[in-house]
Amino acid sequence: MIPLSLGFSPCPNDTFIFHALVNEPDRVDAPLFAPPCLEDVETLNRWAFESRLDVTKLSFHAAGHLLKDYCILQSGGALGRGCGPLLVALRDRPIRELVSQPVAIPGIYTTAALLFKLFLPECPELVEMRFDQIMPAVLRGEVAAGVVIHESRFTYQRLGLFCLQDLGQWWEASTGLPIPLGCIAARRTLGARKLHEIDRCIKNSLVRARQEPQRCMDYIRHHAQETEDAVIRSHINLYVNDFSLDLGTDGRRAVETFFSRARLAGALPDSGTDSFCTP
Repeated sequence: MIPLSLGFSPCPNDTFIFHALVNEPDRVDAPLFAPPCLEDVETLNRWAFESRLDVTKLSFHAAGHLLKDYCILQSGGALGRGCGPLLVALRDRPIRELVSQPVAIPGIYTTAALLFKLFLPECPELVEMRFDQIMPAVLRGEVAAGVVIHESRFTYQRLGLFCLQDLGQWWEASTGLPIPLGCIAARRTLGARKLHEIDRCIKNSLVRARQEPQRCMDYIRHHAQETEDAVIRSHINLYVNDFSLDLGTDGRRAVETFFSRARLAGALPDSGTDSFCTP
C-alpha cells in the first residue's frame, strides 16, 4: 500500500490532535501515512492548490477555493467561540484610520485574512507575511496594524500592543455562530471508504490525546513557537474543543455561512459541490 501524505501545522492544537496518529498509529488504528510535513498553515494552503498532499490542514478560506478537489473532514478542525484572529496595533486608534495604511495579514489564503477583508473591505493595502513576523513588524512601525493568530493571541499584550478588534467576536456578534478557522481536508479521489477511515483515526487520535495529555507534551514543545507550558495549555484549551472531535450541525452551519458570506463578497468561487466528506 502506498502511504498517504499528510500535512499539518506545528501549532500546539495540531500536534496535540495528531500526536497519537503520527507517533503511535497502532493505538488509533490509523491507515498507513508517510512521515508528516509540519508547515505554517499558509504554506499548506498554497501546497493544496498544487495538490501536493492527500490529507492536509487548511484554512477554511483556502478550503473554500479547493472544494472540487478536497473535501472537509468532520474531525481535527479548529472552530469555536472567543478564539478568532485579533487586529492589533502599537497604540489604540480609530479603525477607520487603517483604510489608508498598510495592515499585515498572515497569508492571503488564511481565514484571518478573509475575515479582515469582510470586516474592513475598504482597506486596500494588505501586506502578507508569516504569522510570527507580524507583531515584530507592528512594533517596528512597518505596518499600521496586523492580524495575529496562533500563539500571538496570548502574547501580544506582553509586547505592549493593543487589540483594536477581535475579529472572531465580530463574526460571532454578526452571525451568532462559532468562527470556523481551520479544517482537515482530504482528496476526494481517495473515495468514501478511505475518507471515513481517515476521519475516524483522527478522531481516535484526539480522544487519546484528551485521555493522556502529558503523553503529547514533548512532541508539542518540540514544534511550538512558544514553549511555555501555560501558553501551550491556553492554546490547546482555546482551539481544541468538541468541534474538533466532530463539526456537528452547528459547525457545518458555521462553515457554510462563512463560505456563503465570502461568495457574496466575491472572495470565494461557488464550487457547486458538497463541502464535507461525510454527512
